[in-house]
Amino acid sequence: MARVLIVEARFYEHLNDLLLAGARAAIEAAGHAHETVTVPGALEVPAAISMASESGDYDAFVALGVVIRGETYHFEIVAGESARGIMALTLDGLAIGNGILTVENEAQALARARPDEKDKGGEAAKAALAMLALRERFGA
Repeated sequence: MARVLIVEARFYEHLNDLLLAGARAAIEAAGHAHETVTVPGALEVPAAISMASESGDYDAFVALGVVIRGETYHFEIVAGESARGIMALTLDGLAIGNGILTVENEAQALARARPDEKDKGGEAAKAALAMLALRERFGA
């Protein structure tokens, strides 16, 4: 049984509840255990995963959050830098599923977050578990 840490940027609570439901359901359906920690925003997700990975307590990670485009350049910074940070950690060998939504509006976020629609939380959890299996296959 793998131990999966879900790291959520809980800026939009109602959207994160949907992402979390999908991620938790996918992890439980695969027979694994999970815990959840919350960070202020998407930029903090990679740092939290990095800190948690150093503990050795987790086998895989799921990054969740929602970044909605606003009127300033801030969207590009948050979306790009959170993705860059997560990608850097995966290249270091961590099994991470990236479920941080980067969308134009709340309607797009809802469609992607709902478990009965695009279920991006569940997809991120499945990606983390797939990467864990691949890492184990290669003995990394």
